[in-house]
Amino acid sequence: MTSTTLAALDASKLRIIRNTNPLELPNPDNLQFGKNVTEWSESHGWHEPQILPYGNLSVDPTAGVFNYAFECFEGMKAYKDAQGRARLFRPEVNIARLNESAARVALPTFDSTAFLTLLSDFVAIESRHIPAIKASTDGINRLSIRGYSLYLRPVLVGTNPGLSVSPPTSALLYVVACPVGSYFQASLKAITLEAVSSSKWVRAWPGGSGCHKVGANYAPSMVAEAWVRQRGSDQVLWLFGEDNLLTEVGTMNLFIVLRQPDGDRELLTPPLDGTILPGVNRDSVLKLARERLEGHGWVVRERSISMSELESASEAGNLEEVFGTGTAAIVSPIDSIRWEGRTISCGLSPVQELGVATKMRDWIQDIQYGEEEHEWSVLVDDLAKGPGAKL
Repeated sequence: MTSTTLAALDASKLRIIRNTNPLELPNPDNLQFGKNVTEWSESHGWHEPQILPYGNLSVDPTAGVFNYAFECFEGMKAYKDAQGRARLFRPEVNIARLNESAARVALPTFDSTAFLTLLSDFVAIESRHIPAIKASTDGINRLSIRGYSLYLRPVLVGTNPGLSVSPPTSALLYVVACPVGSYFQASLKAITLEAVSSSKWVRAWPGGSGCHKVGANYAPSMVAEAWVRQRGSDQVLWLFGEDNLLTEVGTMNLFIVLRQPDGDRELLTPPLDGTILPGVNRDSVLKLARERLEGHGWVVRERSISMSELESASEAGNLEEVFGTGTAAIVSPIDSIRWEGRTISCGLSPVQELGVATKMRDWIQDIQYGEEEHEWSVLVDDLAKGPGAKL
């Protein structure tokens, strides 16, 4: 069988097997933070997709995912707007990144449009699990009425049995979902980081897989994460090289606001040099800043910055703000960074109103929840085509 005859991922062949005993919906106020399955084989290509009740997977003990880390994944969310319509935020970017991660670890890639249709069918069926936001006219409880969403975790694993070190000949692509509440609860809580030199621990390196969302990037980093938590910090700030260049935080990309000599502000983030995950919210913040801030006293740059430069800016009073971005928190302000026994203040006082971090969070959430009509927020009903559409 030649490669031209292999079956492509086909959303029109979706088969749905419903759970005959579904659980009751949880109380959304207690939330703290289905399954769609498609198989692939080297001889056939992609098999017919299914939506199944949540349950255990049956995988051979010698499958490549267990022995050689043939695995990649994504983190996405579905939202519900004030009209009760389910929405996805820039899903095509996550799907493209999943395909890039798959190719990096020798897993099969798939048709992005077909997968987006299947994902939309899945969300249409499970949309009852997305708590609806409550209307508010005064904005006082804005953070508490937004933040509810359905977390989506697409995963692709190599499943063929055997201990030979070779690319997978079979794979499983699946999506699981769970309802999550507001990450912030009542406010944006600033966190503390501890910077770790690459002479001690390395998360990623040039030519490696640090710019891909593969499982092998995460397990080795947990030792450092546990170490900084024992020392009273919330997350690791990974440094690289002799100059101690900033890269990214444990679960977030990093942004810094510096005051320039001419009075302008510089919003900067480390460049995508192969060691940093190209975050969807990182890209969103950059695009929004260039569209809405640049030219109004702001300069937006992707450039390298060392811990020495950051510390000097803080001592000179020119470090105004540091924040992280990611799917879970959207935007997370950073209060301080510990480094080599010293604590670097990140600019914001305990009583100061949060600056561009708050602005970016509000802009992004306005789009995610459909309060601002924007091309980044897509209605699930406009994408779903299969049996699960418009239920």
